[in-house]
Amino acid sequence: MDYLQIRVQGDLGKPTLIYLPGLHGDWTLVSSFRAAVRDHVRFVEFTYPRTLSWSLDDHASALLDALNKHGIREGWILSESFGSVLGWALLDKGLAAQGVILAGGFVRYPFMPLVGLAHCINRTIPRWALAAFCRFYAAYAKLRHRKAPETYEAIGEFLRRRTEPADREAICYRYGLIQQSDARKLARSLTIPVYQLCGFFDPIVPWWAVRKSLLRSCRTYRGWKLIWRADHNVLGTAPRAAAEQIVTWLNASVPLSARTPSP
Repeated sequence: MDYLQIRVQGDLGKPTLIYLPGLHGDWTLVSSFRAAVRDHVRFVEFTYPRTLSWSLDDHASALLDALNKHGIREGWILSESFGSVLGWALLDKGLAAQGVILAGGFVRYPFMPLVGLAHCINRTIPRWALAAFCRFYAAYAKLRHRKAPETYEAIGEFLRRRTEPADREAICYRYGLIQQSDARKLARSLTIPVYQLCGFFDPIVPWWAVRKSLLRSCRTYRGWKLIWRADHNVLGTAPRAAAEQIVTWLNASVPLSARTPSP
């Protein structure tokens, strides 16, 4: 897709949770989490355009415009991995966020040379090798998501998109956006709560390094949750546990009368 897509589901009177996906750029891996949290929040999700020219500010402007068109002026930002850089850009653009939840996310990526290495590998790997990796990932994903039926059913769509040349180019472009992003100054100035949700098996964004960064540079860092059986895609591999924790965090920040039961 060469344009930003948005979907809004849930009741207007419930807390708004704005989901920003990771490097893959779409909502294909969040299906089971969405199902687990749908009775408790107004869920907003995006699929990014496959652009090779938009800056972080361009992305933030498009996200903010889409939210405004749906009458969404405030909410909680749920940033998944790469979605962190867009979440911080959206805050910097002026969204009246009520809080931030980093799901395998970061303030500034802790080991920046690895981003350049990943970009190089993604750029140079031949298509047959990419196809082989996708077949391997399909087998792994079916094992990891076997208890998350909605996400399990979306794996085929996820893999189909990953093998499209335009998608590969867009992912490579997003590595550059990660390299440009440094939200440490913004994090130090926040007055809203920030939480960290992570899976134990995460070689992509080391949770211990992110926690150290948050403790050092974010005075409104309110806590974290490490889900031992989950991996980097914590919302997809532990959707119910992730939903329960996020609802708990949201309830801790609203009046008692407005709270909703845990999933």
